[in-house]
Amino acid sequence: MHPRLTLPALLLLAALPGRAAAAEAAIPDALVAAGEKAVLTLHAEGAQVYECKAGSDGKLAWTFREPIATLFENGKTIGRHYAGPSWEHQDGSIVGGRVVGTAMGATDNDIPWLKLAVVSHRGGQGVLSDITTVQRINTAGGKLDGACEAAGQYRSVAYAADYVFLRKE
Repeated sequence: MHPRLTLPALLLLAALPGRAAAAEAAIPDALVAAGEKAVLTLHAEGAQVYECKAGSDGKLAWTFREPIATLFENGKTIGRHYAGPSWEHQDGSIVGGRVVGTAMGATDNDIPWLKLAVVSHRGGQGVLSDITTVQRINTAGGKLDGACEAAGQYRSVAYAADYVFLRKE
């Protein structure tokens, strides 16, 4: 079964506004990347996909599966974000990351802000080739918690965020 955006998720996604530049966001201490500088900020709109699975206690609960998002720069599609997590730029450069820091989103419905260390580079030379850290900030939506009814069900929750790509100074 392939995850799909439900009509309510699509409507919420359409209602999420584009975000202002990341420079306006105060970065929590847990996400600061000392000795690095921001070289690119992309806005993402998409969905956080969850799967109904049994937890360690045997009870069914929604478990994060993967992100699916389009990346925008100045309102133009410039790439995509998907499981890995990975970010792919239209120039073919791709980075993969691993979470190394978290901070709460603005509301209980917002996925956390993240700091991710880049652990892989693929796709050849491009704008992402020398990126060492990715920050996910300004999150809106995307969170799903609690019990679910049948193992194997999927649910997509619309979200938006800004991804800041940093490299060593």
